[in-house]
Amino acid sequence: MAAVALDNVVKAFEGGRVAVAGATFEVADGELVVLLGPSGCGKSTLLRIIAGLETPTSGTVRIGGRIVNELAPKDRDVAMVFQSYALYPHMTVEQNLGFSLELRGTVRAERAARVRKVAELLGLEGLLERLPRQLSGGQRQRVALGRALVREPQVFLFDEPLSNLDARLRLAMRTEIARLHRWLRTTMIYVTHDQVEAMTLAQRIVVLNGGEIQQIDTPMRVYERPANLFVAGFVGSPAMNFMRGRWLPGSGAGLDLGFVRVALDGAHGALCALPEGAEVVAGLRPEDLHLAGAGAPAAGQIRLSAQLELIEPVGNETFLTARVGSAELVLRTPPQALPAVGEPVALSFAPQRLHLFEAATGRRL
Repeated sequence: MAAVALDNVVKAFEGGRVAVAGATFEVADGELVVLLGPSGCGKSTLLRIIAGLETPTSGTVRIGGRIVNELAPKDRDVAMVFQSYALYPHMTVEQNLGFSLELRGTVRAERAARVRKVAELLGLEGLLERLPRQLSGGQRQRVALGRALVREPQVFLFDEPLSNLDARLRLAMRTEIARLHRWLRTTMIYVTHDQVEAMTLAQRIVVLNGGEIQQIDTPMRVYERPANLFVAGFVGSPAMNFMRGRWLPGSGAGLDLGFVRVALDGAHGALCALPEGAEVVAGLRPEDLHLAGAGAPAAGQIRLSAQLELIEPVGNETFLTARVGSAELVLRTPPQALPAVGEPVALSFAPQRLHLFEAATGRRL
């Protein structure tokens, strides 16, 4: 096992396109860190730089405290699992698992012992004589994972390994990878655009966009205190609701959202540094917006009049889309009797559940 550290890593391609812009972070020995972001954000490029498959334009990469910029991939003691299974079609599962050890000259007895151990760990014992074409997608992915495990590297690198699987198999494999990490306690870096994978697997998440790191924190801190508008909108499903308003300081200070004015207390003290009338974006998670009953709102709650535009039942919960003025707001609610689409509804939320961002910069206030 080994820690991985990146110091101001930059990757620029021909034509001037910058894929990674000054990435600096450390993955502790035995930690599972997820690189999360949309397609083209630089997360796979970063992983390939760590693996030695790409050369950084500048900056340093350390594995186990040793600078590895000039080392070939085979000398870095890392193992990579790709989106593509990349199994040898003419080899059995057993031969696929042991091939890398054979290339390294591992003696037959040790090779067989390692293959047997990994096969038992991944539930592949009964499949060792099969060819890849005789396996399901989930079984092939377990073989690809086992081919990395059998090498017993210092660092495991995963490049969107579950993208080719259906939803049920993705859930099963997420559980498998989490269990393996708890059992192996090996350093793992996992790339995905799927926030559910990131939230359920990671000990820490590195959120990227446009080649730049937006936030590094634990999954719940990223969810509960997003550093900027991009993170707030990218992490969470359904996405956070955004409403534009203006800061009105002075007596009865608050936020004018156009369709309602929200009085704000000292919990949002960063607003006080803004000039009067400064544009602010208020974010509200769908679970923090509620259908309000008849009568006066509960103490401290803000009440909105809205029109119900869409009902999306998904089993254990229902997503509602309602229009308030020019804004469309999504709320998450348990299954219940609901008004018909097109009817008026009352919504409520607690002001302290708002996430506030400076409109000009997107930074959290």
